[in-house]
Amino acid sequence: MEAKAVAKTVRIAPRKARLVIDLIRGKEVGEAIAILKHTPKAASPIVEKVLKSAIANAEHNYEMDVNNLVVSKAFVDEGPTLKRYRPRAQGRATQINKRTSHITIVVSEKKEG
Repeated sequence: MEAKAVAKTVRIAPRKARLVIDLIRGKEVGEAIAILKHTPKAASPIVEKVLKSAIANAEHNYEMDVNNLVVSKAFVDEGPTLKRYRPRAQGRATQINKRTSHITIVVSEKKEG
C-alpha cells in the first residue's frame, strides 16, 4: 500500500529541486522532515509541504501508521517553461527560461522483518 502527493508547476528549476529530493529518498518520514527543516535550499520548504501532504494522504485515505512510513519514491519532473526576454546591448534581446517542476513523493509502510 502506498500514498502519494504531487505538486505541479512549482516555480523552481527541476535541477535545484532534485538536489533536495535526493536527500530524503528512502528515509523514514520523521528523519526526512528533520533533514528538510535543516537544509538551506529554496526547494526545502516546497518539498517538505509535498511530503507532509503525502503523509496526510496515507493517514487519512489509507489509514496507515504514520510512525511506520518510509519515502519509497521521490522524483522531480520538468514542468512547463515560462519564457521571458531580457534586453541586452545594441538593441538585442536574449531569452530567459524560467523553469517549473512537478514534484512527486510516494510514501509506503516499512516492510516488517
